[in-house]
Amino acid sequence: MTEKLFTTPNGIIHYWMNEHKAEQPTLVLLPGLTADHRLFDKQIEAFQDAYNFLVWDAPAHAASRPFTLTFPLEDKARWLHEILEKEHISHPILIGQSMGGYVSQMYMQLYPNSVEKFISIDSAPLQRKYMAHWEMWALKHTETMYRWYPWKALLRDGARGCAETEYGQQLMREMMCSYSHEEYAKLAAHGYRMLANAVEADLPYTIDCPALLLCGEKDKAGSAKRYNQEWTKHTGIPLVWIPNAGHNSNTDQAEFVNQEIGKFIL
Repeated sequence: MTEKLFTTPNGIIHYWMNEHKAEQPTLVLLPGLTADHRLFDKQIEAFQDAYNFLVWDAPAHAASRPFTLTFPLEDKARWLHEILEKEHISHPILIGQSMGGYVSQMYMQLYPNSVEKFISIDSAPLQRKYMAHWEMWALKHTETMYRWYPWKALLRDGARGCAETEYGQQLMREMMCSYSHEEYAKLAAHGYRMLANAVEADLPYTIDCPALLLCGEKDKAGSAKRYNQEWTKHTGIPLVWIPNAGHNSNTDQAEFVNQEIGKFIL
């Protein structure tokens, strides 16, 4: 994988690509909030010979710092589009975990009919109808909680809340440790506010390509399981439950998730 840079008014985005082959589709891997490109190590390891890859450290995450936290979700999707244009990638397969799934939906909102396929991993729909008023309020008032949460306890509980396996928990701890306590609180709070604002915009967020929903059976992140149940009920998008997996199900049960990804993108 080759590391590359993309400059924005807010900072520099770091992303990685393998050697692209024209005849192969491109999988664009979008990690969740506070996670980084390492979240998809097991997917890249499994598919690197069969597919083109692009994975980023999202704006203000890990290597993509320093980065001014003033951008909305729309900018995040626009920057992704500009990166793909720079790399001459059209009709990518977007694979978004948690926040990465929201970025994918915003991307499809801004650039209709531009995505080949979409895989949501432990994410949720952006449409306003799915989210309760109290959930909207909670998304906008998280920074104080994160600031007052003792850092060692937050590292422990954050890792346990995201993953069920030792590998998944250790990886999440390592990704969280790339931030200071203050950085982490600011980043998480910005991400949740950004999400709330995107939901409040009440846009269609139409998924205009074949899609697949993956969700860990033991996902403890907010209302992710309920959201996915409602998502498949209202849209008919297939939902696959990942056994013995938490919110980062692609790290907890990589082999199972990779099989589902492989079947879907063939």
